[in-house]
Amino acid sequence: MFYISRRGFLQGTGAVSALTLAGCVTTQSKARVVVVGGGFGGATAAKYIKWFDPSVDVTLVEMKTQYTTCPFSNAYLGGLVKFDDITHGYGAMGKRGIKVVNDMVTGVDPVKKVVTTKGGQNLSYDRLIMSPGIDFRWETIEGYDEAAAELVPHAWKAGPQTAMLRKQLEAMEDGGLVVIASPPNPFRCPPGPYERASMIANYLKAHKPRSKVLVLDAKDKFSKQGLFMEGWKIHYGDMIEWVPAAKDGKVLGVDAKTRTVKTDFTEHKAAVANVIPAQKANMLAANAGLTDKSGWCPINLATFESKLHPGVHVIGDAAIASGMPKSGNAANTQAKVCAAVVTDLLAGRTPGLPKTTNTCYSLITGDHGISVTAVYELGADKYGGVKGSGGLTPANAGREFWKQESRNARGWYANIAEDIWG
Repeated sequence: MFYISRRGFLQGTGAVSALTLAGCVTTQSKARVVVVGGGFGGATAAKYIKWFDPSVDVTLVEMKTQYTTCPFSNAYLGGLVKFDDITHGYGAMGKRGIKVVNDMVTGVDPVKKVVTTKGGQNLSYDRLIMSPGIDFRWETIEGYDEAAAELVPHAWKAGPQTAMLRKQLEAMEDGGLVVIASPPNPFRCPPGPYERASMIANYLKAHKPRSKVLVLDAKDKFSKQGLFMEGWKIHYGDMIEWVPAAKDGKVLGVDAKTRTVKTDFTEHKAAVANVIPAQKANMLAANAGLTDKSGWCPINLATFESKLHPGVHVIGDAAIASGMPKSGNAANTQAKVCAAVVTDLLAGRTPGLPKTTNTCYSLITGDHGISVTAVYELGADKYGGVKGSGGLTPANAGREFWKQESRNARGWYANIAEDIWG
């Protein structure tokens, strides 16, 4: 595999692929675009549509006034950043002429082209972009539901759940067992559970060094596995144990009151349990008729337009963007391409062929980062990596390389947060 400078990669991709599609020209008449979801996908799409064509009337609908990111939420659990560092507001959107509606979406009518909200608003659109994120398949783990998650957090939608998990880690006694249940594919942020194990171990090593982290997995392999295991051995010894599905790692049940996690043959009593269930597209997408039997949203890969409802585009974790991971960076670049497509379609132009990117950093310690980068182009039925375009942190890279990767990770987060909410 060809390795490139992470800094060069970040400078050379991102907005570039979308900008080459859009051309930043103005449509002939005032068009209306509604964007649902203010995360990595939706907030980016709203910003870039307004940038590509200032004449478009853009409304962003997001229930929360502050958005807490899943990326770098593990660093908060590990004690590396503060909660405020991963929380962002929407003030800059208004300054760009984007109307921000902090309300809950209660309905989407793709025939009448109207989005309704709990507060009673009816938002008409010419094009709708949905970036609703994920929901959980609660039925896949016996005893685990929304009520149970108030005792045993998933923390896979960042915010109060993340804060709850951190408080539980702080309250546990030294020598306790932390159990992390990792979900089956596909799910949001494939390396996330293993970075979380790393960051929790980072906190425990400093404050509760006799404690252990047990990762029970519904899979037999995971993203960047060799690099994580290399780092775990160097920094944590036997503090982290990973159990694959083939060795009784799949979690089948939870007793939230006793924090007992059950597999086929074993029960694990945890001081802190973090159960991440199987996932699907958010119920907003399902209620709008945008999901298929898989629970995710099928799309036209060239335009991110729904295969089920014309005029509605789906980006980010909810979409079946075949070949691309469900990640914050992927959602950000999909949003830029989608913004270019939408402004083209509103202006009566034929959209160009898209290229997308993904950059994924993971922290094993505060000074040991790893990453994978890629540029994707559209093939016959999926996105595929452009040969020689990306790279993976090499094995045995050494402490200076890992330290630079950790710096790059912080720089990536600062840059993408500024790009979206700044």
